Amino acid sequence: MSIPETSVSHLGVDVSRPVIEAVELRKEFGDFVAVDDISFAVPRGEFFGLLGPNGAGKSTTMRMIGAVSHRSGGQLSVLDRDPNTEGPQIRAQLGVVPQEDNLDLELSVTDNLYSYGRFFGLSRTELRARIPELLEFAQLPDRAKTRVENLSGGMRRRLTIARSLINSPSLLLLDEPTTGLDPQARHILWDRLYRLKDRGTTMVLTTHFMDEAEQLCDRLVVVDQGQIMAEGSPRELIRSYATREVLELRFATGKQEQNGDLVRSVLGERNIRVEVLPDRVLVYADNAEEVSAMLTSYNVHARSSLIRRCSLEDVFLRLTGRSLID
Repeated sequence: MSIPETSVSHLGVDVSRPVIEAVELRKEFGDFVAVDDISFAVPRGEFFGLLGPNGAGKSTTMRMIGAVSHRSGGQLSVLDRDPNTEGPQIRAQLGVVPQEDNLDLELSVTDNLYSYGRFFGLSRTELRARIPELLEFAQLPDRAKTRVENLSGGMRRRLTIARSLINSPSLLLLDEPTTGLDPQARHILWDRLYRLKDRGTTMVLTTHFMDEAEQLCDRLVVVDQGQIMAEGSPRELIRSYATREVLELRFATGKQEQNGDLVRSVLGERNIRVEVLPDRVLVYADNAEEVSAMLTSYNVHARSSLIRRCSLEDVFLRLTGRSLID
């Protein structure tokens, strides 16, 4: 299967510098601070993630990177250019997958790609060669003449990603790309992104799905209320802020707090962290089986229990005191 090429040497871009470099980046809307002096850098070829709940400042940061929203303060370099003053030059080298599909529903799959390519000034000859590759990449060659309104949600997202590659971008921005998709469609989309990653495409992903960030990102920052709470690879963050395993206990409705206190009293001075959520009690330990047996011996009986490995959700809970999906 052919995968569309992405450029790594556009004119005017210093390939030795980070593709994105933010220093104390800030965005204000009146008295509200959406992005609060954050700093990070994205080297060429990295799959970088911004992980956080809705309203954390992820999409606002993406809009500044995408040169469609001016920063209020700090410094920002994208493709070795300043988005505040060189927006058109940056946008010409970007691929963007927005949160909501903005495809033309009345046009066919092919015509959507063609019209978008013409927007970037690509010739008919270039598009005739490129569109079949993009359709193959998106697993849509048999839908080339189908109107977009007749596609499934997963097909539309794959088409949106294919469209974002029409100009062979130096940088691909993915803003919540799998929101609203069923699990099968999400995994198909992940496969398309893996293929781009293997080709060395620089990508920035915003998501509130921790499994998505763990699967796709080389490195990420955890963002909450416009601030960076932690930065590193998914494995590094889990190792630094969580234990190896977590025991999930579910009790009768309305009994989580009461039983959470009981769990804490049993574990006593063992330096084991316990988090009480509205629907479950989480116990963090390197050997969750041992902890589960101990609680049973003290007649702590949950309605159901589950032992799993720690995830980025647990990292976020440790850093902010609340669940990522709150």
